[in-house]
Amino acid sequence: MFTIRRSNRSTNRNRSLIDYTQYSKEALIKRIEQLERLNKELLRENDDFLDFAWTGNLGRWYLDFTSGNVVFNPLKIKVLGYEMSEIPFPTPYSFFTDALHPDDHKSTMQAMLDAMFQIKPVYECEYRIKTKDGQYRWYYDRGTITQRDKDGKALFAAGIVFDVTDKKNDEFLLKEENRSLSIEVYTDPLTRISNRRALQDELEQLVNPHIRIQRPLSIILFDIDNFKQFNDDYGHLAGDKVLKSVANELNQSIRGFDTLGRYGGEEFLIILPNTNLDKALRAAERARQSIETLVIDGLPKVTVSGGVVQREEDESIETMIDRADHKLFQAKNQGRNRVC
Repeated sequence: MFTIRRSNRSTNRNRSLIDYTQYSKEALIKRIEQLERLNKELLRENDDFLDFAWTGNLGRWYLDFTSGNVVFNPLKIKVLGYEMSEIPFPTPYSFFTDALHPDDHKSTMQAMLDAMFQIKPVYECEYRIKTKDGQYRWYYDRGTITQRDKDGKALFAAGIVFDVTDKKNDEFLLKEENRSLSIEVYTDPLTRISNRRALQDELEQLVNPHIRIQRPLSIILFDIDNFKQFNDDYGHLAGDKVLKSVANELNQSIRGFDTLGRYGGEEFLIILPNTNLDKALRAAERARQSIETLVIDGLPKVTVSGGVVQREEDESIETMIDRADHKLFQAKNQGRNRVC
């Protein structure tokens, strides 16, 4: 029987012998060629390109393109929850690529193709790979094509892989914290709609002078009528209840691309992109009527007055809001519960 003893470093196996008795002459020659390529790679491992000592280092890997098989450090498979005896031998490259997260498969394979066809000098990517129990872990993978034939066709690649799951989880938590912080910065704490700062930023984006196509822009400024009386007669908790109820009703009356925010104490501003004055007036009237029919337990009828304007050419945000405020004042003077 013809056998060959394998080193732990290159085989990743507890089994110590390979039985070649069933191999044909051609298969043996091919196997010898594969081993020669691997041996050549092991002899040149002093190359600084692959010398990393980062946390999460799972060791080196070697990919033979002629066989499609990969040799790797056992750590690479153990962090996925497998024992070496549970995976096929020789281990095909597809064992790993088939376990890639669907969202990462295309980019990972493209990174390898770019290296194979010398589009990029280095194979480098991050991807999620499924563990034995169905979870996903993040890997950072880096390598290069180390051997080619006389025509430049890729024969052999070598690289190093890291488990970066903890790093990715930390990044995700940081993004979530930043997102939550951003929401709080731009949200009115009582009504949970946009605050004045968010409204200001939205308007600045809409009137950006660098945007070539200028579409009509209108705003509605609402004020709750006789709001002070709610606080004086029923207390500040009742006043808060009115504010939250009005905010909720207005929020349900606007379109998906409009923006509602609390502009001041009892003032609400609605931004209506791509909307002319006539359409804005109709929207304001619908919103006013919805507030008029609002029923809040234990409290008298709530109404709002509103001022509506369309932005004039090259008009500043401050001037536009000031004009809306004047229209709102006009509605108050004409008896409240109306829009002008």
